[in-house]
Amino acid sequence: MSRITDWLAVSRPIIQAPMAGVQGSELTLAVCAAGGLGSLPCAMLTPEQLQQALVQIRESTTQPYNVNFFCHTQPAPDAATEARWQARLQPYYQMLGLSQDRIVAGAGRRPFDAETLALLDDFRPPVVSFHFGLPDESLLETLRSWGTKILSSATTLEEALWLQARGVDAVIAQGLEAGGHRGMFLTDDMTTQTGLFALLPQLVDRLSVPVIAAGGIASPAGVQAAFALGASAVQVGTAYLLCPEAKTSALHRQALQSPEAVHTALTNLFSGRPARGIVNRVMRELGPICVDAPAFPLATAAIAPLRAEAEARGIADFSPLWAGQNTSGCQAIPAAELTRWLMSATS
Repeated sequence: MSRITDWLAVSRPIIQAPMAGVQGSELTLAVCAAGGLGSLPCAMLTPEQLQQALVQIRESTTQPYNVNFFCHTQPAPDAATEARWQARLQPYYQMLGLSQDRIVAGAGRRPFDAETLALLDDFRPPVVSFHFGLPDESLLETLRSWGTKILSSATTLEEALWLQARGVDAVIAQGLEAGGHRGMFLTDDMTTQTGLFALLPQLVDRLSVPVIAAGGIASPAGVQAAFALGASAVQVGTAYLLCPEAKTSALHRQALQSPEAVHTALTNLFSGRPARGIVNRVMRELGPICVDAPAFPLATAAIAPLRAEAEARGIADFSPLWAGQNTSGCQAIPAAELTRWLMSATS
C-alpha cells in the first residue's frame, strides 16, 4: 500500500494525533509547518471556541489540517448510577474538604452533529477524523461534497471493515498501546483489543483503503516498523506532549518525565470510557476500571471538582494523565523539530 502523502497533500506521512484537553491550534499549526498533518481535537470545544480555533488555523497556514470529533451516543443520565458513583467518590470529597454540591451535571464531550457541520461549512476542512465510529450518513455526504477526506479509528478488524463499508478514505489502526480514549465502538469487550503490530497486518491484508498506524510510535525506528508492516502513514500523539506548543499541564509534564510514566493502564474513571493514562492514586485505589462509573461522558462531572481542587494544591491524584505505553519519545522540543526527527529515517 502506497503512502498517502499525495491525497493528504502533505510532504511527510505523519499525522499528529488529536489530543483533547492538552492541545489547541498551536500544536496543529506547528506540525503543519513541518510538513505533517496537524490535528485539532474538537469534542471538548464550544461552538465559539471551535470557530475561533478554525479562524486561527485558516489565517496562519495554507497547509491541510485535520479536525477530529467524537461520534458517541449521549447516554440518558441515571440517578441510581450517579448516586453509586458519588458514593464511591465521597471519601475523597471529605478528604479534600469539598461538598458534592459542587458537582455540575453536563455532557462534557459533544458528539458530531448537524450544528457542528453547519459551523464547518465556512471552513470546509481538508480532513475530518472521527473517534467511536461515524456520524449519520447524511452528515458524511455533506463532508464528501466539500472534497473533505474522512478518517476514523478502528481497534479491531471488524471495526475496520465496518468503516470501509461506509466509505471512509482511510482507517486509523489504533493499537492497545495508544494513549487516551480507545476508539472501540462495535464492542466494549476489552479482550478484543490488541497491540498495534498484531492489529496492523490484519487491516493491511483485508482492507482496500489506506491504513494509518497509531499506538506506541515514538521514534524513527517505530515509524519504520509501521511502514514495514504496510502502514500508509503513522499517527503520533504521546511524543508531542512535552512540546512547548502543547497545553499539557505542569503536573502532567512532571508525570511524563517521572519513573511513573512506565506505569499506564486503561481506565474509565475520568470519563466513563476506557482510556490509557499514567496510573495515579484514584486509579490505584478504585481500580482503573470501576463498574460504578457512569457511561461516557457522564463520569466526568463528579470527578471534576476533585481534580480541580487537587490540581490547585499541586497534586495529580485525580487528573487524567493521558499517555501511551511508550513515553520514550517525549521531548521538550518544538513540535516541528520532533516531527522531522520522527520521520528522519524515512525521508
